[in-house]
Amino acid sequence: MKKIVKIVAWSLLGLAVVLVFVLLIKKNAPQKEVLKIETVAQTDTLENKTILTGRLNPRNEILLKPQLSGIIAEINHEPGDYVKQGEVIARIEVVPDMMQSSNADTQVKLNEINFKTAKERYLRDKNLFEKGVVAKEEFESSSANYFAAKENLQSSKEARDIVQTGISSRTRSTSTTLVRSTISGMILDIPVKVGTSVIQANTFNDGTTIASVANMQDVVFTGEADETIVGKLEVGNTVSVSVGALGEKRFDARIEYISPKGNEKNGTMYFDVRAAVKVPEGSGIRAGYSANGEVVLNGVYNVLSLPESCISYEGNNAYVEKILSEKPLKTERIKVETGLSNGVIVEIKGGLKVGDKVKGSTF
Repeated sequence: MKKIVKIVAWSLLGLAVVLVFVLLIKKNAPQKEVLKIETVAQTDTLENKTILTGRLNPRNEILLKPQLSGIIAEINHEPGDYVKQGEVIARIEVVPDMMQSSNADTQVKLNEINFKTAKERYLRDKNLFEKGVVAKEEFESSSANYFAAKENLQSSKEARDIVQTGISSRTRSTSTTLVRSTISGMILDIPVKVGTSVIQANTFNDGTTIASVANMQDVVFTGEADETIVGKLEVGNTVSVSVGALGEKRFDARIEYISPKGNEKNGTMYFDVRAAVKVPEGSGIRAGYSANGEVVLNGVYNVLSLPESCISYEGNNAYVEKILSEKPLKTERIKVETGLSNGVIVEIKGGLKVGDKVKGSTF
């Protein structure tokens, strides 16, 4: 019994050794190359394209600043809302300066005294004028002083109201406490909250931004082209803009500006390129979306073509291995005239005709 077990064990070991040798031989054996045969075809469109990376942004983004300093008392909208020109976005509550407020109160009191004096004289002279005691010139003088004092009192009260509340009775409809949109468009951002202190723009400060508004129907694609590409671009070139965030949705655009000055990045010069985008209704475009712009640099149409891998070059000449027969394989090396290439497909201008077969790559 033990003898049988030993025989079986040695047999299995021998079989394993044989299998290992077989696998090693197969692994080290040269792989048979498979030749791919390509056929000269008629191509409808062969274009050389380049891709520009960039972003979509509104052409003009307007920053709304307050016309006076104070505290945000009310915000009527939120980002994403559409507003019309002149629509109120926020209201500011004025925090009066104590010195200015005190001076305004004092001025009102002085004008009240002057008005009271002018009124008493006006009424007295009017009564005397009606009785023929006072000359017309003297009555007209007191009358002018009375109406001037009345206007000064009203003006000082309005000035006090503006200092203390930012609103006067005459300017209530156009109050500077109301922050209005200067254009029709979409609110992109409101960086303040109710209770936030804000300051107006002045010589030393840009002022607090209450909101940013833009017309999202007037959008531009801004990208960059390196120095090897920018010379091939022209104002007026069409651009197919794709937005990954919208499922590669495409928009038509046209180049309207190419920067005359480049910016160096990692040893390469890049030039800004701007293209106006046609935005359909309900496009879903948001400011700042990343996008790619595909530009057709040049193209040929209804031409003969072959894969670039079929062509071998020697100096300025191009050659292919034309297949005369497949079984047995017989080829002839012939010179061909090439044209436009997009890096994958190349135009064949001469030397071959439609249906000719050539030797392609092997794998």
